[in-house]
Amino acid sequence: MSWRIKLNWLRRLIGTAIAFSSFGVGGSLLGLFFPLMNMATPATRRRPQARKIIHWVFYQFLRWMRFLGIMRWQIEGQHLLGRPGQLVIANHPSLLDVVFMMAHIDEPNCVVKGSLWRNPCMVGPVSAAGFIPNHSSEQMVADGVAALQAGDCLIIFPEGTRTTPGKEMQFHRGAATIAIKGARILTPVLITVSPTTLTKNEKWYKIPPRRFVMTLRVLNDIELEPYRQASTDPIAARRLNSDLTALYTQELNRG
Repeated sequence: MSWRIKLNWLRRLIGTAIAFSSFGVGGSLLGLFFPLMNMATPATRRRPQARKIIHWVFYQFLRWMRFLGIMRWQIEGQHLLGRPGQLVIANHPSLLDVVFMMAHIDEPNCVVKGSLWRNPCMVGPVSAAGFIPNHSSEQMVADGVAALQAGDCLIIFPEGTRTTPGKEMQFHRGAATIAIKGARILTPVLITVSPTTLTKNEKWYKIPPRRFVMTLRVLNDIELEPYRQASTDPIAARRLNSDLTALYTQELNRG
């Protein structure tokens, strides 16, 4: 390894450490701010304001990472995201996927890990934004349907956790059920990371050999009425989930 390559690696390692430290500090500050917002602002105003703040903060964090020379990104079809009643689903190859998605959709709602409600730094933001916890599948579906019917754009990662490299992709049926029961629009989004980084069980300091590129590609909307008209909701959700899994498998293999 030449000294130039070593220096580049060291620079990106230091940049990654700075980025993660910044995220931790920023999360702590937001954890202090949002509880005050929760107490002072009615829910009808609080939720859109909180989502705007989170959207803005996440976008600035990505810009910070780009400035540090860690990453860059590409977006295809961003104008198709953020429509009322739209369910946006995405695969989950890295730790940054939630940040990446929410930074590029205005005022999104999102299904997030229930454990965030036990995190003192995160409970304020997720509560203020009215995000949906995945504590219970039944409640998550009900909350997701209600959010879509109220006109939210809702983000879900059907895998539920980051993709395990080398293993077959598996989607939980909750996203498909929410789509069948409540979505006006179903839009799949394909996320790729090259070189791969921050995958499941990978430590932050295991940086890739060069600056990574995150790509978000909006795929064609999925027509939901044929599923709804062909069978009952549970069967329709099962078929939709199977078709979505096949679609993502095909797209990822193509890449």
